[in-house]
Amino acid sequence: MEVINHTHKRTDTNLLVITHLSQLLGYLIGFGSLIVPLIIWLSSKDKVEGMDLHGKSVVNFQLSLLLYIIISIPAILLLGLGILLLIGVGIIGFVLPIVNAVKASNGEAPSYFMTIRFIS
Repeated sequence: MEVINHTHKRTDTNLLVITHLSQLLGYLIGFGSLIVPLIIWLSSKDKVEGMDLHGKSVVNFQLSLLLYIIISIPAILLLGLGILLLIGVGIIGFVLPIVNAVKASNGEAPSYFMTIRFIS
């Protein structure tokens, strides 16, 4: 009788990179920057090594960006500080997924700063 090990996770750095880069869909088509990484993470967190860590980081980062955008809208009325926050969120939201995609391709852990841990 042969025992089959179903708990073995495969190493797939390309899927980790795609998970990070899928956050940029918000810049291309206007939506999907949270939904697509969430679907990738939920569908493969038990199958791909490191996906749980990377997926949680991506979802936490996108939720944090969404919260910062919501906070910046009323802050526009306070001396225009919300506009600076929106510009900063736009730049950080574009640069950090690319940086972390490169880290994922090298087998390193993701590091998103200014991220609130909604999912731990």
